[in-house]
Amino acid sequence: MDDTCKQRKFPSLLFYQAVRDLKPVWMLEDMRTMETFYWEENANQRTYTPSEALLYAIVHDHQAYAQYLLSHYSGEALAMPGERFCCCPSSAPHLAMAVRYDRRDILSLILGVAHRLPGMGSYMNRTGCFHLEDGKTPLHLACELLRSETVMLLLGNGASPQAEDHNGMTPLDVILEQLWDSKVNIRAKNMCLDNLLMFMPEIRFKLKSSLQKDPTCWTKVLGEDKFNYLIGNKPAPLFLIAMQRILLQLPPEQFPNSLDKLPIPRCLKPLPEASRQREHFKMF
Repeated sequence: MDDTCKQRKFPSLLFYQAVRDLKPVWMLEDMRTMETFYWEENANQRTYTPSEALLYAIVHDHQAYAQYLLSHYSGEALAMPGERFCCCPSSAPHLAMAVRYDRRDILSLILGVAHRLPGMGSYMNRTGCFHLEDGKTPLHLACELLRSETVMLLLGNGASPQAEDHNGMTPLDVILEQLWDSKVNIRAKNMCLDNLLMFMPEIRFKLKSSLQKDPTCWTKVLGEDKFNYLIGNKPAPLFLIAMQRILLQLPPEQFPNSLDKLPIPRCLKPLPEASRQREHFKMF
């Protein structure tokens, strides 16, 4: 079957390709609202929803289109998409997709809209698809992928570092497993761990008993000070205590702008933008 026939049989593919090619917003909206057939055989004729279009915009990093959808269809854009995109009604597929594809600019837009919408208080902590992501929250996923900037952005916007997936694992457990498994990307793993601890005045995680049973090996992995802090043998260092208290006072809906306004040296501010340009500060 030649390309022309394929396009006639699957006209919805044209919309996907247009988003991928970063076509103008007006063109994409004309295509989105035009009744078309889905890729599946025997599908009913219908249009794409703002929610489904936003998923495409995230995948292909079409920031202008994502901004348009979120500003003109805020609630609809963050609503659950059709079953062909996600089968779990309590998940947050747009957040998870933005984390997985490392779309931090679009992620920031989504978080800003979620803060403004009523009834979205738990949005940051919704678990992912049970079948595909084992009930991980976006923060779990960011830790798994070692996206330290995204970890900070999610935490500052209200994501809970104590949230558990379907296996009872917290984001801290995810990072500890990563550190235990290999010495690859140690710096990224430690940055994620440091960011988590700044938002965790109360340390609670599943692997604590594992650390206590094998102190020698875990001390080699974490260092003596951090190991003893995690198992409760030592209090947090003064710098960490100060940062925990400061960060927990910042309003999530204003993060990270509120962080930039803190009257502390810039080298102590764990801003996502700054961390790409300078060496990340050491907590221990």
